[in-house]
Amino acid sequence: MSDSKPSAAQGGPGPATGTGEYSPQKVRDWLGPEIARQLGVYQIPEDLRLSVVIPVHNEEDTIEEIIRRVRAVSIPKEIIVVDDASTDKTPELLAAMEDASSNAELLVLRHERNRGKGAALKTGFARVSGDIVIIQDGDLEYDPAQYRTLIQPIVEGVADVVYGSRFLPAGPHRVLYYWHRIANRVLTTISNMFTDLTLTDVETCYKVFRREVIDDIAPTLKQNGFGVDPELTAKVARRNCRVYEVGISYFGRTYQEGKKIRMRDALKVLWSIFRYWKWD
Repeated sequence: MSDSKPSAAQGGPGPATGTGEYSPQKVRDWLGPEIARQLGVYQIPEDLRLSVVIPVHNEEDTIEEIIRRVRAVSIPKEIIVVDDASTDKTPELLAAMEDASSNAELLVLRHERNRGKGAALKTGFARVSGDIVIIQDGDLEYDPAQYRTLIQPIVEGVADVVYGSRFLPAGPHRVLYYWHRIANRVLTTISNMFTDLTLTDVETCYKVFRREVIDDIAPTLKQNGFGVDPELTAKVARRNCRVYEVGISYFGRTYQEGKKIRMRDALKVLWSIFRYWKWD
């Protein structure tokens, strides 16, 4: 693929700005293409488009900032926000952003009653049109600046699905909730036993799919709550998708700051692992 017309969408730090940032082309020239690629500076096709699906419920404190950060990622994209019957100011904030949008980049969908994360994802998946589909939470725990790292194995043709793992070496991680970490490790281990995968973080938000994978799996999804994560994983494994993991930063929040998943949700996740390892 030619590098003759580099753009900000090609990966890496973006065009020269006079503030110490340099174009991907210059980075590849200085370091060589292979070293640059290992650092996440690689060629992204100019016609590639992302679909970012954001399920939200009562995120008035963070929704404007997370959408700003997603928009700041210099890759062509559509942003599909599914408001799962928020009761705070989230609907008003989303309506204002949708009205102010100068293009069709932002699409806001709404549930009349609260149905859960899985239901919101199903609503969003039904509307995607991009080449790569990314799940993004509506809080600030996961950083959209890492999209280039997440999509790299798919862009380079080696992966169908990529999980962003909070437990692989990467950037900063907030230190919180020991027993949550233990529960996640246990659930991930049990999921791996049934799927024969070697994931380190089955409950991560950052799950990235080739569009064809979502088109195949989304119509079969049944879980409306957090059980959708092991359901997606089981169905990816049973379809023999090529699955990769990359390490990500994680800026966790406390329950006082709006964290929603509870230890009781682990039982629903466990049931989903058993339920979907053999059947759609």
